[in-house]
Amino acid sequence: MLELPTTLPEGFRYFPGYFDASDQRAMVALLRDVVKQAPLYQPVMPRTGTPFSVQMTNCGSLGWVSDRTGYRYQREHPTTGAPWPPMPEIMLKLWEDVAECLAPPEACLVNFYGEGAKMGLHQDRDESTFEAPVVSVSLGDTALFRVGQTTRGGKTQSITLTSGDVIVFGGAARLCYHGISKVMWGSSPLLSAGGRLNLTLRRVTPF
Repeated sequence: MLELPTTLPEGFRYFPGYFDASDQRAMVALLRDVVKQAPLYQPVMPRTGTPFSVQMTNCGSLGWVSDRTGYRYQREHPTTGAPWPPMPEIMLKLWEDVAECLAPPEACLVNFYGEGAKMGLHQDRDESTFEAPVVSVSLGDTALFRVGQTTRGGKTQSITLTSGDVIVFGGAARLCYHGISKVMWGSSPLLSAGGRLNLTLRRVTPF
C-alpha cells in the first residue's frame, strides 16, 4: 500500500487496487446502463454559468447538481426531469465494506473526465449531514489527486490514483479540500475511447 503523507487528517483512507480488472469492467457496463437512463450533461458554475470541464450524472435516490442558482441535491435529472436510476448493487456493497456507516448512501455522483478535464480544490459540503463519509472510486485513466486540509489555502499533498482505487473521506477528513489537477490521458485501456470516471457515494440526509 502507498505510504500516505502523515499530515492528512485522521479518517482519510486509501485502498489501492480495491477493484480488480474484472470488477472494473463490470462497473463500467453498469454505468453505461446508468447513462442510458440518466445521460451525462455539462453542469455550470453558480452565478457565472461557466461550464465545468467534466460531464456528470447521478444514480441513487438523490443526485448532486450545479447550475446558475447554486449547488444542491434533487431527485430528478436536470435535463430529462426523470428520477435518477437506482444505485447498482456493487456500489452499495462497497459502501457496506468501507464506509463504516450503518445508513446507506443516497447519491452516487458520476463524473466523466475527458481529455484535459480537471477539478479544482473544493469541499463536499452540500449534504445535510457530515456524519457519513464520502467514498470515491477511480475508473479508467490515471489521475493526479490533490488533498489538503479542512481550511482553504493550506498545503496540499498529491496521490496518483489508478483504475480500481478507492478513497474514503471520513471523520476529521470529511471536509478536506481536494481536487484533480491532471488526468494522464490514455493511461488505461478500461474505457475504449479514453478518459476517467470518478464515482462518489454520499449520504445526504441525517440518520
